[in-house]
Amino acid sequence: MAQAARNPPMPGNKADVIAALATPAGRGGIGVVRVSGGDLAVLARGLVGGLPRPRYARHTAFLDASGAPIDQGIALYFPAPHSFTGEHVLELQGHGGPAVMQALLARCLELGARLAEPGEFTYRAYANGKLDLAQAESVADLIDASSAEAARSALHSLSGEFSRRIQGMQARLTELRMRVEASLDFPEEEDVVEAEQVKVRAGIAETLQQLAGVLAAARQGALLRDGVQVALIGQPNVGKSSLMNALAGQEVAIVTDIAGTTRDALRQEIHIEGVGFHLVDTAGLRETADTVEQMGIARTWAALEKAGIALLLVDSQHGLGEQERAIIARLPQGITRITVHNKTDLSGEHSRMEPGPEVWLSAKSGEGIDLLRAELLRTAGWQPAGEGGFMARQRHLDALARAESRLQAAQTLAGRLELQAEELRLAQEALSEITGELTPDDLLGEIFSRFCIGK
Repeated sequence: MAQAARNPPMPGNKADVIAALATPAGRGGIGVVRVSGGDLAVLARGLVGGLPRPRYARHTAFLDASGAPIDQGIALYFPAPHSFTGEHVLELQGHGGPAVMQALLARCLELGARLAEPGEFTYRAYANGKLDLAQAESVADLIDASSAEAARSALHSLSGEFSRRIQGMQARLTELRMRVEASLDFPEEEDVVEAEQVKVRAGIAETLQQLAGVLAAARQGALLRDGVQVALIGQPNVGKSSLMNALAGQEVAIVTDIAGTTRDALRQEIHIEGVGFHLVDTAGLRETADTVEQMGIARTWAALEKAGIALLLVDSQHGLGEQERAIIARLPQGITRITVHNKTDLSGEHSRMEPGPEVWLSAKSGEGIDLLRAELLRTAGWQPAGEGGFMARQRHLDALARAESRLQAAQTLAGRLELQAEELRLAQEALSEITGELTPDDLLGEIFSRFCIGK
């Protein structure tokens, strides 16, 4: 989705030729050095004898300062504006050994390029109107995607799905603001003002409905991107480590009959229908004189402060007791608790779900684990969006929530045209922050600094 060119600030001179490795460090069959800038003729002449034919792969030697080959591979040239960055771009595909790639990059720097800042290639694409800000962020999300579902959603965002829905609402708000401004210009025409207000109220209601749909989809996208922190808590020897192993599908935690085996927080990421759950197996909560175990227990409570879900494990042979109720009383506000009655293989209970929510299962045999997986998804708020899903970040959720609040305020201000116009303007500004039309410079720096060097 092409956008108007922008000129936000970024470290370095935008006219500089920049270069970086576009493939991960380490050995590989192929490695890529990417170069972008205003004039690549001198660099191309010194490196491959001249600019290759645009958009045609040329097999060539990559030359050092003496004319000796550094490597041989493929050179691709994309003249502006038909490139990822909107500038002239030269891609050099060689053998992916670290020494070869570093020598090739050093030669590009020797010929006048400078090393790119983190995210600078994508930043230039954004600054030159090749991507809006939401699309630029989705480049990093696509690279970092840890599941197929997350990758699909990031790709939808990169293709402009999220941006199109935002821009549709912005266009509607522009129309509504024009109607309100027109009413302000002709206050004596009461019949006209009332007719316009009817249309404005209907338009606000329609936009709020659209916004609710986008906000719901964005929450799903944020869940795919960030996942959920899940802390496994309970008394010693109730099966926390066994449950972590069962959920992970591998032996990631030591399991013994000795109480207090887990002293430090063990972490493992699992995926359920593409959603990442960051499991933290913690030390058993009990009174103890063991200094090391006390430190582990302190870390358990620290992990709970960061968690969104707490799995409180209970031995199903005994059920909830005073010690479990004491743990529940100390849980942080806002955390969601799922009570897991473990060891049904010993108690004779059947695996089941009950309101609470409470799950009966056996981490040892695996019976009931699927019930817990389904409950984790439900508790996290996951609702598959199908093929129309997109990736989102917390800043997008914040902006959408502010836009919703401003539209709700505008809805209540019928007849108070100046205030209504201001609320509509603020709602539109909030939406503009998502695609980058109105974004603070320091936020831009933070967003692009999180990218890898070659993007």
